[in-house]
Amino acid sequence: MTLENRIEAFVKLGQQLQQLTPEQRQEWAFVAGSGNNWFTEENVSFAIDGLILLLDEQYLREWLYPYHLKQVTPKKVGVVMAGNIPMVGFHDFLSVLMSGHYLLAKLSSSDEALIKRLANMLISIEPAFANHIEYVHLLKEADAIIATGSDNTARYFEYYFASRPHIIRKNRTSLGVLTGHEEADDLKALGEDFFRYYGLGCRNVSKVYVPEGYTFDKFFEANEVRSNILDHHKYQNNYDYNKSILLVNQVPHFDNGFMLVQQSQNLVSPISVLFYDTFSSLTDLRQKLASVKDKTQVVVSAHGWLEGSIPFGEAQRPMVWDYADGVDTMAFLQQL
Repeated sequence: MTLENRIEAFVKLGQQLQQLTPEQRQEWAFVAGSGNNWFTEENVSFAIDGLILLLDEQYLREWLYPYHLKQVTPKKVGVVMAGNIPMVGFHDFLSVLMSGHYLLAKLSSSDEALIKRLANMLISIEPAFANHIEYVHLLKEADAIIATGSDNTARYFEYYFASRPHIIRKNRTSLGVLTGHEEADDLKALGEDFFRYYGLGCRNVSKVYVPEGYTFDKFFEANEVRSNILDHHKYQNNYDYNKSILLVNQVPHFDNGFMLVQQSQNLVSPISVLFYDTFSSLTDLRQKLASVKDKTQVVVSAHGWLEGSIPFGEAQRPMVWDYADGVDTMAFLQQL
């Protein structure tokens, strides 16, 4: 396959995803939800829309333009995929195959069905991909590794794959910045960054930085429309549990009936809990953000006013050139 063949195949994959009917999307969600109760119809459909955006032909060509992929010597690239949100491993899937390498995919049991479904669609479009995709349990045959996991599993990956070229991703989370001057629509958009995928993604905002004296009344009011999130029993179980822990330990917090806000120095909050910390000045804020940069996936602010941030509501809408952990996956694949 030439690079042009690969581009055309993925563009067609995006077009086929775009043509899925509501009934077909519902069926995708049913299959996904059978293996992972967090994968609801709404979230699976949202994830599909995200893939359609990634596979836009103009964006694909802009993304690939800086790389020299025609000179790539095909290698076997093992990818350990996460399963925290629907089809989260697709960008690595896309990158390895688009670069001309062979994909050895170690799928997460939490997100197995949808990745295989995407692969089958791609093979039906371009049968040559059948020889480039293999599902494996062990990565002994891999020439290079891309692995995503927790900080604990990352240490194992670093040790086990030390002798091979690798990208090892660790725990990251996303942060928000509030000034107190945000409009209701801004605060509702920030709610999207917190509630989407029930907060399970590394691009979900788990902590916000607010000015000293900030109150969350307007934020709660703007997001009251999301109270039906309690309809998901696993989310409600987490909310009830975390609320009871805060009450028993007499930890000061805010509670709107379906989410909890707690001041904390930690970055990664439990499901249903939003952490916050205060800043005294813009300089103080920048220092605090800089001190946790290596643990941060994305920073969001209203309309992206803060340098290096993106607008509220956009955290879970990455573009194809938005690499996890800021590590250029395609540059890594190009030089193998």
